[in-house]
Amino acid sequence: MSDRYEKLDQLGQQQGLPQNPDEAILERVKNPCDEQYMVRLVAPEFTSICPVTGQPDFAHLVVDYCPDEWIVESKAFKLFLGSYRNHGDFHEACTTGIGQRLVKEIAPKWLRIGGYWYPRGGIPIDVFYQFGKAPEGLWIPDQGVPPYRGRG
Repeated sequence: MSDRYEKLDQLGQQQGLPQNPDEAILERVKNPCDEQYMVRLVAPEFTSICPVTGQPDFAHLVVDYCPDEWIVESKAFKLFLGSYRNHGDFHEACTTGIGQRLVKEIAPKWLRIGGYWYPRGGIPIDVFYQFGKAPEGLWIPDQGVPPYRGRG
């Protein structure tokens, strides 16, 4: 195995979902590029549980980051997000918690996450978190998620 990779226990192995986000392991890989660039991770079918009603909540998540030394391994990221399926928390805590955990594990130069939540009680809630300042010259496209317009 190349020195680019730390020990990857999840990739290539059958894995169940972690019981909660705290138990999830976010594996990382050495950044394979010397140039500055942006990574986008999109989860259009993210789910969590309302901590009050126990009902499912749904969001379209978009994570953008400029790597420094590490990138997140995508299967580990998928399992991490899946660990929220039975996790009860508010939209704000889920969205910012995902961003903060990524910052802790991969220490990017810059990161932003947009959590575009589907309506609860008739009100869609969009939550945004950013870490650091975007590096000068980094191309950052729009997240491409239109505001919620209902059926109209």
